[in-house]
Amino acid sequence: MAVLDAGDPLAVAVTGTIRAGDVPGLRQLLDARPGLGSTLIRKVGEAAGTRGLLHVATDWPGHIPAGPDIIAVLVAAGADPGARFVGAHSETPLHWAASNDDVAALDALVAAGADIEATGGVIAGGTPLADARGFGQWRAARRLLEHGARTTLQDAATLGLLDRVASIVEGRGEGTERPGADDIAAAFWGACHGGQRATAHYLLERGADLDWVGYDDMTPLDVATEAGAADVVRWLRGQGARRRVELS
Repeated sequence: MAVLDAGDPLAVAVTGTIRAGDVPGLRQLLDARPGLGSTLIRKVGEAAGTRGLLHVATDWPGHIPAGPDIIAVLVAAGADPGARFVGAHSETPLHWAASNDDVAALDALVAAGADIEATGGVIAGGTPLADARGFGQWRAARRLLEHGARTTLQDAATLGLLDRVASIVEGRGEGTERPGADDIAAAFWGACHGGQRATAHYLLERGADLDWVGYDDMTPLDVATEAGAADVVRWLRGQGARRRVELS
């Protein structure tokens, strides 16, 4: 499999064509260079790593023009929907589409055979759903659910899937272990992040730590405030919740 440096003229050309959503131009490049579809691009310095062309099509901020058509052309030319970024993480293009809330690209990748349960995400090495949930990309998260993505306790809590949360917390189902205190606290934090008051209330009643400090050194009140979940913020304040700076 060929690897091009990011500054190579061919890498610059194919990257620019993809990002511009130039479907005819991309087809022309791929026809002229057999094997280009499966070529990897290596970047050094900031955001260093090696990525496939489908990563280019789903790179931040996503939502490129004609994104699904670009993805279909690349897959037809040999691009692997399951290709892994090689660098600080091992995310697939589907992780990136989920992180960008790019539902059109997400659908195109799933249609091309991308694994919705692929691990390796920047959010605790998790799946595309974990990325969507962690970055607050709610449209992508719910579309992954529609595609059949499995949910962890924190996924379900953040998305307000109270029936699933209760099933996990109460240990329903053969071989299901009840989550520990840290799992309950993390799920509560996630529910506050997602603005899911009913789910947060349920978890608090089951022992969640009201001031548990999670990602980016934020408490549930911090993350609800950052997410603009005003109803949850008011409720948390009523329960006596504190910001991180308020903790001794």
